[in-house]
Amino acid sequence: MKILLLEDDPILSDILLCHLNKHMHQTTHFNDGQLACNTLNDQKFDLLILDINVPKLSGIDLLKEIRTYQNNTPAIVITAFQDTAHLKKSFENGCDDYIKKPFDLEELDLRIKNIQKRFHIVNEEAIKLDDNILLIVSKNRLFVDEISYTLTRKECKILLYLCNQKGKVISSEELIQNLWDYHEMPSEATIRVYIKNLRNILGKEKIQTVRGNGYIFE
Repeated sequence: MKILLLEDDPILSDILLCHLNKHMHQTTHFNDGQLACNTLNDQKFDLLILDINVPKLSGIDLLKEIRTYQNNTPAIVITAFQDTAHLKKSFENGCDDYIKKPFDLEELDLRIKNIQKRFHIVNEEAIKLDDNILLIVSKNRLFVDEISYTLTRKECKILLYLCNQKGKVISSEELIQNLWDYHEMPSEATIRVYIKNLRNILGKEKIQTVRGNGYIFE
C-alpha cells in the first residue's frame, strides 16, 4: 500500500516507518500537517495515518479540508488524547478508524488489514523505482526495460527498503534489524548475496557499496 504518515514524534515516526517498510508498504512521512495536506493535492495514497496534534495543521483539520474537495482516501487517526471529544470530532470530519496511544504495532496491522478489506485495496500497484524500473510488491516481480524478473520475498523487501531510503547509506545491521525476525539473524555474507543478485538485474550503479558503511540506492 502507498501510505501517508503524519506524525511529529521522531521516535514513534522511526518505529512506524521501519515497521511499515518491513511489511512492504511504500510510506511517505510528514511531521507538518500543512505540508502533508499540500502533498495530497498532487499525489494519491491508499491510506492516511494521521496524528492529531502536529504543527501547522492538525490531523483532524487536514481531514476536514481534504474531505471538502472529495478526497475520500481512507484515514486512520492516531492520538495521545484519551477523551471521547477528539474521537467524536475525528469521525465527524471523515476518519475511518481511530487508535489511542500507546498502541501495539500488531493492532495497527489489524486495522490496516481491515481498511484494505473494507475499501478493496489490493497491493498490486507498480512502484516506479526509476524511468525504466518497476516493482510489483504483491507478486515479487521486477521489470527492467520491460523485461520481467522474479525476486525472492527477501530480495523484494531489501530493494523496497533501499528504494524508500533512496540516497541514504543503509548498513547490513539496519537491513537485518528491519527486515528479519529476531530469531533469523542472517550473516553479512547472506546480505551480500542478496545485494549481488539485485545488482545482477539492476546493474552495479543502482545499488552502490559505501565501504565500511553499507549500501545506497541511487
